[in-house]
Amino acid sequence: MTDTITIRRPDDWHVHLRDGDMLARVAPYSARQFARAIVMPNLKPPVTTVVAASAYRERIRAAAGSGFEPLMTAYLTDSIDPDELARGHAEGVWVAAKLYPAGATTNSDSGVTDIANIRPALQRMQDIGMVLCVHGEVTGEEVDVFDREAVFIDRILAPLVRDYPDLRIVLEHITTRDAAQFVAAAPATVAATITPQHMMLGRNALFAGGLRPHHYCLPVLKREEHRAAVRAAATSGSAKFFLGTDSAPHARADKESDCGCAGVFNAPFALEAYLQMFDEDGAIDRFEAFASLNGPAFYGLPPNEARITLARRPTGVPPEVDGLVPFLAGGMLDWALA
Repeated sequence: MTDTITIRRPDDWHVHLRDGDMLARVAPYSARQFARAIVMPNLKPPVTTVVAASAYRERIRAAAGSGFEPLMTAYLTDSIDPDELARGHAEGVWVAAKLYPAGATTNSDSGVTDIANIRPALQRMQDIGMVLCVHGEVTGEEVDVFDREAVFIDRILAPLVRDYPDLRIVLEHITTRDAAQFVAAAPATVAATITPQHMMLGRNALFAGGLRPHHYCLPVLKREEHRAAVRAAATSGSAKFFLGTDSAPHARADKESDCGCAGVFNAPFALEAYLQMFDEDGAIDRFEAFASLNGPAFYGLPPNEARITLARRPTGVPPEVDGLVPFLAGGMLDWALA
């Protein structure tokens, strides 16, 4: 039995760090584990200009401390300026741009209402090699919430891959067998991030002994068959899948309300949770690739030179962290970050 594992320091290829007081509270937890992170731009107002992205990056650096590099994303709107995207990418401010279908998730009201509206932006991104990060859900009321990812793949993503064959696309936080199979079969320009909650929990977890608001996220947890397929994709060794926590903190009162916010705050123990699942599935030898190598390779960045070690040691997850409820609150994990 392996009792320690040393890997290149990982990166988080999808995280919400918020802003202001919340940023100061949560950024150190990501910086504790990860060297870099793709930071989501869904603030209020959204990050749509190079100036706003540069300023936000400096606030993150100040909150996280040395040794952590935020990789910034542009928020795509119906009226986004392709020249602004290109300028930010050329200046090293924006690594990627984020497609939020309007109304799909937290602070997505300014998102894209019709993919046709951003075709000039997508063409420019393909031309300059800028990655497109996608929240893959349709938002029409006629589509069941549990089917939104699969329908998005059929209606939006498959045509995008066809129409922009050189555009690198990351389907983020996949939750279904449909997504895992699509990404696996897609060209090398398509990859996916996977969260710990979507690997570990099926939708029954939302209702175990009562309504569990701290398990509520978007895309919502799915049936067991989908959870198993997503977990199998993560541990498969395929370079198309890599770590993206989608850690999305909300104040406790905003989660435990009559209209609770979507998001799981998993940053404090994300790496330990991921490793536990790889261990349970007999895939520890594939963990470094998932956590530390596949993401940089897809984004065209070098892997980190620094190493970290995790040790097999019982680790309790506290019921609360800085006033926030973390993923697996009150539970136990088998690994600890040394």
